Amino acid sequence: MQKPLSVESLEKLGRVRLSQSFFMRDFLYSEIANHYGLRNAPANPDLAIEAGTRLCEELLEPLQATFGRIVIRSAYRSREVNDLGNAKDHNCASSDSNRAAHIWDERDANGHMGAMACIVVPWLLDHRKPEDWPAMAYWIHNHLPYSSLTFFSKLGAFNIGWHENPQRSIHSYAAPKGKLLPAGLPPDPALAAHYAGFPTLLAPSR
Repeated sequence: MQKPLSVESLEKLGRVRLSQSFFMRDFLYSEIANHYGLRNAPANPDLAIEAGTRLCEELLEPLQATFGRIVIRSAYRSREVNDLGNAKDHNCASSDSNRAAHIWDERDANGHMGAMACIVVPWLLDHRKPEDWPAMAYWIHNHLPYSSLTFFSKLGAFNIGWHENPQRSIHSYAAPKGKLLPAGLPPDPALAAHYAGFPTLLAPSR
């Protein structure tokens, strides 16, 4: 698929189904792009679709099957949108560090692909206090093949990233701030005590 440069090609891209529940259009909205009048569309749609499919199938679908509907706060960013967000201090890391993260259509410096989305899990808002975000982090750590998690203070939102070479790192800007676990640790059954009362992992229905 070529870079979308018309309404028709953008509609075609948006109709691409990444997984059972998610379409590419779900991930293209950007407040930065909307405010500054930029086109938030991939220069390499095929790579963005491939990486986004893995994000959806391996991380977002199991989360939604288990916890109910999840909300996409932000996800894909074009390099242009991310560059502007970084320059204007709109909470965007540099584009080089966001390759294979929010910039789905660029591989990282080592040639790996990846994709990231910032999501809200309403179940977490309804059943836990904001400061209990580590419980969700530990649950994901023990159940899903994530690469990175970054938690924020508003709405219990967090970035969740899939990557070909997963780092398994967990950080938070919400208290308690910092790193939750050393990067690269495998699942640990002893962590289950932190998320007592959480639902059992469910496979997405087919």
